[in-house]
Amino acid sequence: MKPAIVVFLKEARENLRDRKTVLNALVMGPLFGPIFFAIMMGFIINKQLDSAEKPLSLPVVGAEHAPNLVAWLERQGVGIEPAPADAEAAIRERDARAVLVIPAGFGEHWRKGETAQVQVLFDSSDQDGRAPKARISSLLEAYSQQHASMRIAARGLHPALLSPVVVADRDLASTQQRAGQLLGFLPYLLVLGAFLGGMYLAIDTTAGERERQSLEPLLANPATRAEIVLGKLGATFGFAMASMMLSLVAFSIAFQFIDLDRLGMRIEFGADLILRAGLLMVPLVMCFAALQTIVAAYAKSYREAQTYLSLLMLVPMLPSVILMVNPMKGELWMSAVPLLSQNVLVMALARGEVVALADFAISFGATLALAVGLVWVAVRIYHREQLAVSA
Repeated sequence: MKPAIVVFLKEARENLRDRKTVLNALVMGPLFGPIFFAIMMGFIINKQLDSAEKPLSLPVVGAEHAPNLVAWLERQGVGIEPAPADAEAAIRERDARAVLVIPAGFGEHWRKGETAQVQVLFDSSDQDGRAPKARISSLLEAYSQQHASMRIAARGLHPALLSPVVVADRDLASTQQRAGQLLGFLPYLLVLGAFLGGMYLAIDTTAGERERQSLEPLLANPATRAEIVLGKLGATFGFAMASMMLSLVAFSIAFQFIDLDRLGMRIEFGADLILRAGLLMVPLVMCFAALQTIVAAYAKSYREAQTYLSLLMLVPMLPSVILMVNPMKGELWMSAVPLLSQNVLVMALARGEVVALADFAISFGATLALAVGLVWVAVRIYHREQLAVSA
């Protein structure tokens, strides 16, 4: 294997000298996802908590028809504002997030002991209006229940008659499992980081060398084609693994700056998770390295190879998108499907769940078998004499 090691060192050294390759494979790829994730999550958490905790301002139309209700809302910390001239226009133009409308007949129905109706105007397409609307509805529900109990008690009945069934919610999810909802795209970012980490090197070692007319002299060496291919694949695999592991480490650091405790969530993203996720991804990274080399070998130029591999980058998206749109319980057969198994098992690790050794072994073995098959195809392609001929 000495010739393969020589080729590996040659390709690694040449690409380490290329600032563009190093920047894309070992800097932009590993760091962009975690940094973007940390900034986005910090923004979302602060925005949601601010919406839930800041004083609620509520324009009220017809406040004079229900002075007791308005006074009760003020005691709950709601800032009552004058009614806008056109409540519906104010909602559509987003000058107000929610408006309470009390009709003129509210007081009459209330005094008769009948059901009195109010309206909450809101725009469901306005994301910033969902939290105020939910808070207003909750307050109005509490006011309704309070006075319903008083009416029942005034008639000599026990208020418990209004609640024949009481539902007690009991959340069995751990703080890490709840945080796992935020990590739906973590497997895709890891897969994407691994794919990008080796893509430019795979292109350069095949289509790039053919354009520079340096591939033919390399193939003329006494080393076997298999040894040359293994050296090139080793360099591509090394860059891709380094990119993916750096991405995991960057995620571990990024989570230190996300205040998930305010949401009752917690993520243990330590060395144990990094090592297990990295080991699980090893055969998949091998598949990517071999597949990228195969595609680049069939391309006629560096630019064409780049175009093909950019389109191929859409493939890793499919399992992640499917699982985000339609979450599925992990089953044994999924472990035998390369790419899908990595998405399912990495998510299980991120949620702090125990991954069975059988699932881990099946995923590793099935993906490794695919990687071996792709490596064999890459070796066969390198036996084609047309490979060294520049288009």
